[in-house]
Amino acid sequence: MAGVLREVTAVRYVTPLRAGGSVPGVVEADDLGTYVVKFTGSAQGRKALVAEVIVGELARRLGLRVPELVLAHFDPAVAADEPHQEVQDLLHASAGLNLGMDYLPGARDFDPEVAAAFSVDPLEAGRVVWLDALTANVDRTVHSSNLLVWPTFGVQQPRLWLIDHGAALVFHHRWDAADPEKAYDFRHHALGGYGPDLRAADAELAPRVTEELLRAVTAEVPDAWLAGEPGFAAPDDVREAYVRYLCARVAVSPAWLPTGFPTAEEREAEEARRAARTLKGRPAWLKRVPDLHGKPAAAQDWSVHLDEKG
Repeated sequence: MAGVLREVTAVRYVTPLRAGGSVPGVVEADDLGTYVVKFTGSAQGRKALVAEVIVGELARRLGLRVPELVLAHFDPAVAADEPHQEVQDLLHASAGLNLGMDYLPGARDFDPEVAAAFSVDPLEAGRVVWLDALTANVDRTVHSSNLLVWPTFGVQQPRLWLIDHGAALVFHHRWDAADPEKAYDFRHHALGGYGPDLRAADAELAPRVTEELLRAVTAEVPDAWLAGEPGFAAPDDVREAYVRYLCARVAVSPAWLPTGFPTAEEREAEEARRAARTLKGRPAWLKRVPDLHGKPAAAQDWSVHLDEKG
């Protein structure tokens, strides 16, 4: 089964991004585009890329904004000047087909500072939370939003863009225990403070998640990333398992629709309690160690990474 994701070839490795454990890299490709590439050789493995494709392309077809995904052919030779050995090891383990996401120059992470000055419509917030609940994406929280704010041509206010879905579809790590009715804790979702209208989102989106749509989405995943999955004879069998599970999950959406988002004040109080418990459990000498980390790397402007190497 073949999808329609464009294929590009990396011609220049610009810089690694160390904001996450997978260490993606900014690359320039033969179509003159610039992409953030996630590599098959990362610790998260191919299933993270499968989740990126299925959830990202499902989001796009449901009308949410996701940077274009491409299949990126990568030859480690284009990164011969990369000085860090651990990055070189990753790149050499990733020769061949990887996943690229269109680089959005000037985009900012949806961190607390940005969120405080940003307005999100309750229905848009509901759509994002609904998608994350459907696909069991547990990695879009107030601590790690995996959202970007990016100006769109002709639009006065910057818009939200969804990125980094590799932690979604958690059920595919244990197919034998997959439960379509399972509810997840989304109280600390990045958009929980915007009054997400989950009922309206469910009424709008659930009827659109059909077998036909899911088969089109899973067709985008390369065979090589699905081959050898334990318990399945062929890549198409794995695709069918994703289709069956997500269809079953949509059919029981009342069982997993998130509810009960805390207010900003409640989140702050909980964070204060958590910090106090953490501090209480530390030895006396460690309590005096200052915070040396400052602003997390994930909260930096993506364009900074390009400025470093040109």
